[in-house]
Amino acid sequence: MSGSGGARRRELDTAALVSAVQTVRAAVEGSALPVRVDGAEQARRDRVELLHQLDDYVLPRLQSLDAPLLCVVGGSTGAGKSTLVNSVVGELVTRAGVLRPTTRASVLIHHPSDARWFADDRVLPGLARLTGGPTTEEDPGQLRLVASDHIPAGLALLDAPDIDSVVEANRDLARQLLSAADLWLFVTTAVRYADAVPWALLQQATERGTSVAVVLNRVPMDAMGEVRADLAQMLIQQGLGQSPVFAVLESRLDEQGLLPTSEVSRIRSWITSLAADAHARSTVIRRTLSGALDSLSGRANTLAGAVQAQADAVDELRSVSEGAYARATDEVAEGMSDGSLLRGEVLARWQEFVGTGEWFRQLDAGVGKVRDKLSAILRGRGRGVPTTELGEALHTGVAALIASHGESAALSVARQWRTRAGGTELMTEHPELGRVSPEFDARVQQLVREWQGDVLDLVRAEAGGRRTTARFLAFGVNGIAVMLMLITFSATAGLSGAEVGIAGGSAVVAQRLLEAIFGDQAVRTLSAKARRLLLDRVERLYADEQQRHEAALMTLAVDPEVPQRLRAAVDAVKGAR
Repeated sequence: MSGSGGARRRELDTAALVSAVQTVRAAVEGSALPVRVDGAEQARRDRVELLHQLDDYVLPRLQSLDAPLLCVVGGSTGAGKSTLVNSVVGELVTRAGVLRPTTRASVLIHHPSDARWFADDRVLPGLARLTGGPTTEEDPGQLRLVASDHIPAGLALLDAPDIDSVVEANRDLARQLLSAADLWLFVTTAVRYADAVPWALLQQATERGTSVAVVLNRVPMDAMGEVRADLAQMLIQQGLGQSPVFAVLESRLDEQGLLPTSEVSRIRSWITSLAADAHARSTVIRRTLSGALDSLSGRANTLAGAVQAQADAVDELRSVSEGAYARATDEVAEGMSDGSLLRGEVLARWQEFVGTGEWFRQLDAGVGKVRDKLSAILRGRGRGVPTTELGEALHTGVAALIASHGESAALSVARQWRTRAGGTELMTEHPELGRVSPEFDARVQQLVREWQGDVLDLVRAEAGGRRTTARFLAFGVNGIAVMLMLITFSATAGLSGAEVGIAGGSAVVAQRLLEAIFGDQAVRTLSAKARRLLLDRVERLYADEQQRHEAALMTLAVDPEVPQRLRAAVDAVKGAR
């Protein structure tokens, strides 16, 4: 019972660890890195390699600890990997050639009794399976399975593409296959054993705890001692001093293209003994698996940092967009109060509204004279006041103010995005963001009309029973609404000299007229409401324009929650171990 209980607990522990690793895998898959920030290219490569190792090795191995040990044979171009594999197996199982790059399916050689472990997509699920002999039309995205009685049960050899192939797809596949290995068998030569590319991968193997063996191939007899000693020293410096090293003399191939048996017998014996010794095989598998799991923390944290950099870049672009439209709203608010709307056409129409401009030019004697004119205006103008022209002039001025700042905001965002990470690409894909939306001008016109309708409603609501008074009847709803619009833009900041007297006096006249109808407190309340109603509409309009930029940012699909999920998932793996 105790043995059964212990096995049950191990199954539960393994299931918990598998679940935790699957959570890491889901977080890695969700870690999009679309923004071109510093280090993004390397981060994308690291992400793909991590996904491959999780899919091709960690999860399959966790779920099948008793599956055969997979030894991946890798190395530089022309190192003689395929010839070595054929010679170790003792038959032609993989196609060797002198032409580079060799474009063919990777070859996995296994004992016939182990076929079930590799026929499905348990390992390397992204590669289609082939069987039978090699052909000249094989796809590098395929995995050719070769069953051979010459390979011991419990171990399989996989002949991988060149790690330094001139074809990028071959290099990427080589790295993917090496990430799926329980054991790396690196093949190099006396001429190329110090090349940088293999040592970069060997360093990676050290960091990830991967089991490694090295074959020094094609070594001249007179250089054997010196080259082997130098290689051994380099391995020690790399932290791989305990790795097995096999040296193969430069030899003539037989008529089948195989190396002499004497040159590969030690390698063959080592493979056979490893396959036969369940404990040794398990030790290699668990050491590599443990190293891969240990590496998850650092690799996931690095990826989390890369995703955070992406999220920060998107946030900066969003901040630029939101800031531009917030400034545009503030500038409209300032334009509503600096008196600029009381110039030109509006001023001329206002003078027509209250009478000739002659008495406006006399306001420097004191705006108190307005009171003396007020009763005459109320008696003499009646309903014939030209409110339409003044309303249209105000409409034109307000629309121009809103439109100009909206256009400036779009230009500002485009200019700033082009100087920031990710923004250049977005502006290339969405050049229309450099200008306002096609319907913007029409919406501005509609906005002003609707606001003018809001002001009319305010006047009607405030008037109540006053609609029959002489003062109200003198100007009517439209005339009073126009005056309310006018005092909404009543501050004199930004004006100077005669303009202060004229435009500022205009606002004072309008305010006195409205105070005579509603009272001073009601006028202040009405003008504040009218101002707020206009700004609310402007904010909504600009928010819709800014939403176009937000929609473009959403296409980047950077999830700011991914870093936290990655770190939490790695912590769960640690807890499950």
